[in-house]
Amino acid sequence: MPELRFTRFDIETLRRAGLIVLLMLAGPSACDTATSPESSASASNGCLECHASSASGFNVVHSFAESNCVVCHAGDAQATEEEAAHADLIAFPGDLASIEQSCGHCHADSVASVMQHPMHSGHGMVATTRSMIDGSDGEPGTANLQSLALSVADSMLRKQCASCHLGQPKTEHALDVTFDRGGGCAACHVNEYPEQGHVALTTRVSDGRCFGCHSRSGRVSLSYTGLAEIGTHSTDSSDSLLLADGRRVERMHADVHHEAGMACIDCHTGTGLMGDAGGHGGVDIACTDCHANDGDRVMLEDWPESTATMARHVPFAADAGTEFLATSRNGTPLWHIELRGNGAWLHTKNTGRVLEIPALQSAAHEEQHHERLECNACHSQWAPQCFDCHMEYDPDGEQWDHIEREVTAGRWSEGSWHARNALPTLGVDENGRIVPFVPGMIMTVEHPDFESGLFVRAFAPLSPHTTGSSRSCTSCHADSDALGLGDGKLVEEGGSLAFYPSLQSLADGLPLDAWTNLDGSLGGRTPDPAQRPFTPFEIRAIFDAEIEDEDAQQDSVPETGGGSSSSSSVNTGGTNGSARSSGRADAPERSPTK
Repeated sequence: MPELRFTRFDIETLRRAGLIVLLMLAGPSACDTATSPESSASASNGCLECHASSASGFNVVHSFAESNCVVCHAGDAQATEEEAAHADLIAFPGDLASIEQSCGHCHADSVASVMQHPMHSGHGMVATTRSMIDGSDGEPGTANLQSLALSVADSMLRKQCASCHLGQPKTEHALDVTFDRGGGCAACHVNEYPEQGHVALTTRVSDGRCFGCHSRSGRVSLSYTGLAEIGTHSTDSSDSLLLADGRRVERMHADVHHEAGMACIDCHTGTGLMGDAGGHGGVDIACTDCHANDGDRVMLEDWPESTATMARHVPFAADAGTEFLATSRNGTPLWHIELRGNGAWLHTKNTGRVLEIPALQSAAHEEQHHERLECNACHSQWAPQCFDCHMEYDPDGEQWDHIEREVTAGRWSEGSWHARNALPTLGVDENGRIVPFVPGMIMTVEHPDFESGLFVRAFAPLSPHTTGSSRSCTSCHADSDALGLGDGKLVEEGGSLAFYPSLQSLADGLPLDAWTNLDGSLGGRTPDPAQRPFTPFEIRAIFDAEIEDEDAQQDSVPETGGGSSSSSSVNTGGTNGSARSSGRADAPERSPTK
């Protein structure tokens, strides 16, 4: 058995967490063939007769498998014929279909939580799509990709959406940043496939491992780097870029964390990505966990058992009494953040760059009426927004079914749509907090089950991942888009508010890009019934609030884009031309709405 090397500090930490005993007890059963001296001898591993080059390249943690292929790949290492040797072979360890026979030997707890994680189950996506299209999220316990049936919503999910989940099997020993989907553990923990040698599993997950799925839907992988998809109605492609999958994008302002050199995993913890994250949809971290620097501390000797083995990754001098910041949601130790005096310094996990964390300036965040605002309500520079999508089902066509893994009857096609990449609409989430919302669905669905098509309007909360300087006061208080009314002019007439939309109304009577109207009689839906747009009373109060002079705020107002403020035929912009006025100026062509 290869020697496991721990420093004295590691041993003390593990001992305090009780893990030395657990490792001793679990060793033979958790990875019994891997830890047997007899079975680890290369002479008894027939796999190496044909795969000698694969005996190198392992990282230290998984070096026990250098001469024991079957612990991860199964098969029969003693067989002398290929067919017998490859019987029940697991070609891609980490695939969730065989996970208990590979990674699950040693990582049973992580496997159990990953199987329930949104990145595998797609729970939110399934429940919302079913609710909006079928009228119900289905029988209890079935709102997941593994339980899709053949309803209209399920059919769309099968053909259009279900490729983005961890349960999709991996089929090639190769990586493709744009098209990679699924692969279970290997979806994240393999950064490269070398020409020679075995792949090295890693916890240093690159941003490229996130891109295949997260550059779609909420598009946070694009937004974080300062790229924004443009719609099919865009007429200006001179300054756009073409992605490998054919989508066109324009340059926008990148997130300040990206510009500082931070990777996705510098914020997103293992607890969030592989645990239940306390019901927060896979998100463990909050902005204030790092920037406020006033939360609970946890000494290394008191780390939760589930994170104690991460002690070996601490990139700075530490001992059992060293204090660490911890996430407010789950108490996860932020082991890569070093506390020095009154300051905090982040050591980037992938590159080792050391960054001073800007402290929250309390004086700038003490406005009495802003206590319900989440950080991203003000500090999101822009968000991707799409409108007027058209989905059509052809029962005579055929298309790949991502659940059945084969071509089946029926084909969904996506028609034209508009895009706008600008400051987001604001609304109230299920916790009563004010956060950015974007159109999740403003679309028409054509299907034989619907005589004249089904129109759906829904907005969903989104953390845009475009953090930067705060938006201006008027971009909220005098902005019709921010208030959920859509692009246009919001004015006061005769003691009441009037709104003149700049875009045409759709089937439900609301303008193309709107979420609600001034009297609250019309409105789009949300994934959670507790989420909502501002009420008429709130809209009036926000509009009437006394705000600073706009000229005094210009230094903090983000530009809408990196040289392009509009990405399609839909108007965009920071304030969208909304007016704080007691009279109507420059009367638009369209009539006012309620």
